[in-house]
Amino acid sequence: MSAQRYVPDASVVVVCGHYGVGKTNFSLNLVLDARERGVDVTLVDLDVVNPYFRSSDYRGLLEERGISVIAPVMAGTTLDSPSLSGAVGPAVESARKDDGRERLLVIDAGGDDVGATALGRFAGSVAAAPYEMLYVVNRSRNLTQDPAEAVDVLREVEEKCHLRATAIVNNTHLKQDTDEATVKQGVPFAQAVAEQAGLPLACTTVPISLADRKTALFGLNDGRQTLYPVQVYVRTPWE
Repeated sequence: MSAQRYVPDASVVVVCGHYGVGKTNFSLNLVLDARERGVDVTLVDLDVVNPYFRSSDYRGLLEERGISVIAPVMAGTTLDSPSLSGAVGPAVESARKDDGRERLLVIDAGGDDVGATALGRFAGSVAAAPYEMLYVVNRSRNLTQDPAEAVDVLREVEEKCHLRATAIVNNTHLKQDTDEATVKQGVPFAQAVAEQAGLPLACTTVPISLADRKTALFGLNDGRQTLYPVQVYVRTPWE
């Protein structure tokens, strides 16, 4: 069985998760894949706290592919206290009204309660849309290596943003050291998080370099859950 890409069912997709889980790289893959399918795509960077690994840092790559980027005011500069753009609300409303699924809005939310609070400003509009809220987990992230801890973080995010997660994404990785064993070890962890949270496991990400190998090595998810081959765009300066 060959790996296949995860495709969202909703016109608005919120990607959330603790710092270091890889949600920004996952968001970049979502929007770039959607654009390849011919979808009109907008990426909203709502990370107003963390000056590192913001999705808006990849504006050049995204805009070259025809993807609109809404970034915090001052994102991409040396200033570390950006504010939300006034374009976020209208973008959510526009995506919400798209019944034909020809438009996709992906919101890359901040990784803590402050970032979740920023998302909460738009909770009413998001909740009124066909939306998915994907909670990204990484078994290798040292602050959420226990499923219960990961669920606790999720509940904090939900409380602050006034939205409910709809699925779990297993993004277990060790950056450039990710191998088959890394991915395989993350599957039962993500399944436990999903079970404790009462949510489905949407997909397990796999680096493109591993995606062509036998997927059984990674422990397949059940039902429509699938492996999702991803490109690694987000790297630390020393990688």
